Parts: sequence; C-alpha cells; structure tokens
Amino acid sequence: MKMMNKKVLASAVAASAIALSAVAPVANAEVSASVGAANMYYWRGLDLGNGDPAISGDITLSAGGFYGGVWGSSGDAGLGQEYDLYVGFGGEAGSFTYDVSLWNYNYPSATDDMGNDASPDIGDLTEAVVSLGLGPVAVTYYHGLEDLDEYWYATVGATFDKFSVTYGLHEDDLAHVDLGYAFNDNLSFTLGQVVDDVDGSYDDDTKFIVSLSLPIEF
Repeated sequence: MKMMNKKVLASAVAASAIALSAVAPVANAEVSASVGAANMYYWRGLDLGNGDPAISGDITLSAGGFYGGVWGSSGDAGLGQEYDLYVGFGGEAGSFTYDVSLWNYNYPSATDDMGNDASPDIGDLTEAVVSLGLGPVAVTYYHGLEDLDEYWYATVGATFDKFSVTYGLHEDDLAHVDLGYAFNDNLSFTLGQVVDDVDGSYDDDTKFIVSLSLPIEF
C-alpha cells in the first residue's frame, strides 16, 4: 500500500458544512465538537506516527440525518499535519443502521524527498464510505476516489456493551484485528494486531492505544 493511500481516511469536513446549509435551516441544525489525544496515531491497524502521540479535534454540523464537518490532527510521521473534510447521511430503522459519507484528506505541510511542497489539492484524496449495521454487528466499506481510485478497505465488527472486536482488511491483503474497551464516553483502550502481512513490509508488533476525547460545550 502506498503512503498516500494509507492516509486516504482523513479529510472531508469543509464540504459537509456547505452541503448541510442547503439541506436544512440553520435553526434546526446541531453543532458538536471535541478535542482528543492518543498515545499514537493508530490508523487501520498501523501506527502512522512512529510511536509519537497524536492530538486531534473536530467540529460537526448535523440536521435531519445529514452531517458534515472538519477533523484535524497533529499528523503522522510521513505526511505531517492533517485536516479532513466529511459530509454524509445516516439513520436507523429498528435495529438496522446505515450511513453513507464522503471523506477528503488534506496534508498542507507535506513535502517530497527534496523538501518541496507536496500537499495535495482539496479533493484529490477522497474516499466514499458505506456502513450497514444490524444489532451489534456492523460492516463498513471504504473505496478511494480520484487519486485513490485503486484503494479499498473493509471492516466487520461487533460491539457488546463496553467491548468491541473489529477485523479490517486492506486492498493489498494486509489484515488486522482490534479489541476495544470503552471505559466511559471519554476514555477508551484498543489492542491492535496485524494478522496477515503478505509481503512482510509492515510493523507486526502488537499495539496498545489509549484514547481520550472531551466534548466542547457551546
């Protein structure tokens, strides 16, 4: 998997706010935001920060099932600081849940091997995401668009009270399993393990992630 492909999942929030303003009156919209911290930048079974901690934040505007927002992070070792734009629609019918979204990932401080600006244009690194759930089980499929059109990633997972298990598979056959425990709404723990590394090019060490998220009140 190419480095740019590994970061496909982080940038679609700016476009979502624009879309929401056309769908529902601002008076009916809800705004939520949070800040977070983790001991590593853990992404789809991989540590993208080479063990460095990550600081993040987000703000989301939602109305009538539609939502959009921006997510930002201190970034990873390869591409630097990151902000993501997202827009989507989701809902539920009984125990069945569904969600469809677009995510766009941006790295304004990215440089090439010569130190030249290598930041992608907005829209270049985009994913379409579809998630379906039934009771405690959910299946999610991510497919790259534009410069990421050859990349896909899929997960199947289940949540039981505070515990969760997720199996993730990348397009190049890299697979991982995550075991999660949500201590409360703010503090969670994840144990991640690569279980299939076909070409042996990834870090197969077991990873332990501590994540803290705090809501911002308006």
